[in-house]
Amino acid sequence: MKPEVKVCGVRDVAFAVAAAKLGVDYLGFIFEPSSPRHVTVEQAAEIAAALGAEARRRVRLVGVFVRESTDEIAAAMRRAGLDVVQLHRRASAADVAALRAEGFGVWTLAGGAEGDGVLFDSTHGDGETAFRQVDGKSIVAGRIGLENLTDVLVLGPDVVDVNSSLETAPGVKNAARLEDFMHTSAAATAADNTKERE
Repeated sequence: MKPEVKVCGVRDVAFAVAAAKLGVDYLGFIFEPSSPRHVTVEQAAEIAAALGAEARRRVRLVGVFVRESTDEIAAAMRRAGLDVVQLHRRASAADVAALRAEGFGVWTLAGGAEGDGVLFDSTHGDGETAFRQVDGKSIVAGRIGLENLTDVLVLGPDVVDVNSSLETAPGVKNAARLEDFMHTSAAATAADNTKERE
């Protein structure tokens, strides 16, 4: 089965519109100020509005937060018009419950309380990156590109989270690179499905 694709670190309208047309399932906005891919709530809201109604029915928008309180996160999510909170920290059960109560999907980092999705990020460096199936969506992230995509797909994640391999510079995404990634992902999945039928 073909995994969904999330592109994280989106910062500009043109790329977001192109990504939606290329068939990505999630666009991620990083609100951590120390990241070169950081966006403000206002920038995220502008991009969300520019996608248009048709794309918004299909593409889910993810807000990535590291240190904010759940109240601050919920306020930012509402202002930007996003759908899913990604907590890039050890989440507690209370964190998950509070954000779900606000009507948001919640993805959490492996090793903490589990939300609607669990992120296995090889760049987090805490030893909690061994992939496993979970009750919600399993999301794999961390330096994923064309050179290792096949190995990632073998794991069987529900979502592949791609970021820096699509960039020409930190924070500058390239639609042509994303198009190559989407074609390679589709071809690799089709090849796996053929092998399973043989």
